[in-house]
Amino acid sequence: MYLTKTLHRALQQTPDQVVTIFRGRRRTYREFCDRVARLAGALRASGMKPGERVGILALNSDRYLEYTMAVWWGGGVLNPVNIRWSVPEVVYSLDDCDTGILVLDDQFVHMAHGIRAAARRPPVLIHASDGEAPQGMLSYEQLIAQAAPVDDAGRGREDLAIVMYTGGTTGFPKGVMQTHASLWSGCIQRMADTPPLRGGKTLHVNPLFHIASMARALNQFIAGETHVIMPMFEPRELLETIEREQITELALVPTMIQALISHPDFEASDLSSVRRLGYGASPINAAVLEQTMAKLPGVDLTHSYGLTESMVVSSNPPENHGEAARQRGLHLSAGRAGIGVELKIVDADGKEVPRGSVGEIIVRSDGVTRGYWNKPEETARALRGGWLYTGDGAYMDEGGCLFIVDRIKDMIVSGGENVYSAEVENVLGRHPAVAMCAVIGVPHETWGEAVHAVVVLKAGMQATEDDIRAHCRGFIAGYKCPKTVEFRDQMPLSGAGKVLKRDLRTQQWQGKTRAVN
Repeated sequence: MYLTKTLHRALQQTPDQVVTIFRGRRRTYREFCDRVARLAGALRASGMKPGERVGILALNSDRYLEYTMAVWWGGGVLNPVNIRWSVPEVVYSLDDCDTGILVLDDQFVHMAHGIRAAARRPPVLIHASDGEAPQGMLSYEQLIAQAAPVDDAGRGREDLAIVMYTGGTTGFPKGVMQTHASLWSGCIQRMADTPPLRGGKTLHVNPLFHIASMARALNQFIAGETHVIMPMFEPRELLETIEREQITELALVPTMIQALISHPDFEASDLSSVRRLGYGASPINAAVLEQTMAKLPGVDLTHSYGLTESMVVSSNPPENHGEAARQRGLHLSAGRAGIGVELKIVDADGKEVPRGSVGEIIVRSDGVTRGYWNKPEETARALRGGWLYTGDGAYMDEGGCLFIVDRIKDMIVSGGENVYSAEVENVLGRHPAVAMCAVIGVPHETWGEAVHAVVVLKAGMQATEDDIRAHCRGFIAGYKCPKTVEFRDQMPLSGAGKVLKRDLRTQQWQGKTRAVN
């Protein structure tokens, strides 16, 4: 039960099958595995020891998948860095789990100096590009060309495979630890629920640092099928790629689906090869879903609900998107618990609530995280009695379908990205004019939810909305920065002096049937 087993199987059975396609560059499993074994040797020579963390800050590419497998082949642990982070956020993640090697592509070379200057342990930098490596960085392609291939380290089961950073409830990102066994289990659970399309080509367009994208790539490796990779979402290129490469399956977040079906070239594009479209990361607007089904007849739509801490929680299958199911509202549910997943809706005391009553979703399965890197208190809060407490509020109908209606944890989901309020509030609190602040999510037509800051200024001091946003951009990624800022003379406070965020949220969510969007 180790993830590089998938490559050994492909080498034995289908060595000449194309495994990766990236903007016309094709590699077979034979070529791919040779490059993986050589890159693993180069990483070891660069200081990667068993269990050593190796980071990557890069757009999607065939090299991203080579890096993924090479780190495991050499015995290391992945640290895929969020491509939307600022230098301080990147450095925090590297320092937190002591990452000694970092792969950078052309898009992020400009951050190299700041990362190296600020990191507690300046990482070895590897430049992943067709061009010449900048001074002070190693060349990815030269390393592969010059290194001898090494044998697979064979790390697996409860060996740590990946540390994926997500927003932190305390204001700092936390590293979600997944072992080879938990990733493998999550993939098999997903494949049992939604079997792979034989002879299929899956298109990776969502960022591969996300658990959903990483899981989809691993599923494709396990199935021994072909990966087609795009650097990032761009509607015209996506349409062209589907048509040129005859894509059979892809997954998009709802904002991407909306942009795709609204694109001027959509109607003229040949999308007849597509058999399955998955969506997730945030709820989909009912109108967009109806338009998608009308414009892509014959395409199976599936919705998956999961977390970085558990890649599989529930799945809403194609049959729940049919006419009869839509009449019952099942297309707007998150589906039923995945195969091998135990799921309950509980009250504040951890007791299961009656069907139709809202409570917190808790999950138990072999695919659940083993905890947060170096954060025992947060691990203890999330993992209790063998159950993962998700922080998402929902109810379950009599048929076992899950309907998410609220968010118990203080988190905003904007365009599929998680934003923890505490992280933004910590940055806002550093502004010299801010006396008190609170961050909430408000409805947004395009992004689902937008980050909204409520600010009380210090007596005699001034700041504008632009001042607040510019301050935030110096510390956190743009998607975490407030889209809107509201200035107040005072905050609604509880008897204990805590900000009553529900009071702040109520006026923003009036007329909505649920408190998430």
